[in-house]
Amino acid sequence: MSEALARPLKVLGTRTYLWTAATVLLLVLPFYLDRFWLQAGLFAMAAALGAIGINLLTGATGQLSMGHAFFLAVGAYGYCVFAADGPGGLTGLGLPTWLAAVLAVLVAGIAGGLFSPISGRLSGAYLGIATLALVFIGQHVMFNAHDLTGGANGRDVPPLNLFGLTFDDRELLVAAVPFGSAEKLWYAGLLALVAGALFARGVLRGRPGRAMNAIRDHRIAAGVIGVPVARYRAAVFVLSSMYAGLAGVLLALVFQRTVPDYFGITLSLEYLAMIVIGGLGSVSGAVAGAVFVSLLPQLLTRYSDALPLVSAPGTGGIAPGEASRYLYGAAVVLVVLFLPGGLARVTARRRTRTLTEER
Repeated sequence: MSEALARPLKVLGTRTYLWTAATVLLLVLPFYLDRFWLQAGLFAMAAALGAIGINLLTGATGQLSMGHAFFLAVGAYGYCVFAADGPGGLTGLGLPTWLAAVLAVLVAGIAGGLFSPISGRLSGAYLGIATLALVFIGQHVMFNAHDLTGGANGRDVPPLNLFGLTFDDRELLVAAVPFGSAEKLWYAGLLALVAGALFARGVLRGRPGRAMNAIRDHRIAAGVIGVPVARYRAAVFVLSSMYAGLAGVLLALVFQRTVPDYFGITLSLEYLAMIVIGGLGSVSGAVAGAVFVSLLPQLLTRYSDALPLVSAPGTGGIAPGEASRYLYGAAVVLVVLFLPGGLARVTARRRTRTLTEER
């Protein structure tokens, strides 16, 4: 075998080894981590799913959306409505929970499809303002449609039941390790994230991805060369909404209760921060940005006693949630100024440098 062929194979073998090691690590973590870290990981998985969706829309196609939180709420509350059996006078259809999850994702996609004609006519800041209106409409509905949402107090989330396994806090012994809801949901969330990431990666690397990038770079030129701009913009909006709906379902299952306050404008801004920090148009960048933004407030809360200037609310310091917004806000500014392309660009540069050195 020639030396020129052996070097790329060596790099490929190293990457395969790293991916295999990461996969094994993720699979065994529930056997060793406590509930806090498992829930933090699940929040990161849900955030990563939502970030992949908005990255397809904003990063790859150039459609600014500030209403991502609305579609997460549709997924979360849709699952509750489809799966619950109407406790306390609340609306519930009592469907199998796996079917309720699928229908909730589809309803989020339908909501995106209903909005897609507007997204096809608007662009830039105008589209951002229009999608922002969805958040305010959603907040009004969530606080006032008591039969559907439970109002300001929210509603309980029925545990997922799949293949006879209920993802609740009833302990299940696996290799002498008690598995509660967090341990069980870990594998469901990991499977959903891997499937969603691989699908999005296939879309971006194929013909649809090239068309989406052409629309982002120059919409008129894309139309001239034969790209059906309106159709692609509508389809990507629907797909992004479905990713958000799936993220909303996973969040609801982790929280075990949905409340309107969570699905506000702050959540939409956090998703924009995720894709800017991670890298626009990159699936791995979306995941990296989501992990950073979603874990930061939880880590600050966990270790607030040991950190300067950070403390619990009302004790004189900066609250962990507020401190985390300062930090990832600063991260957005630093990325825009000094690291265009986000964290994904760092990985790409290292990979290119490695290949160059090998040659």
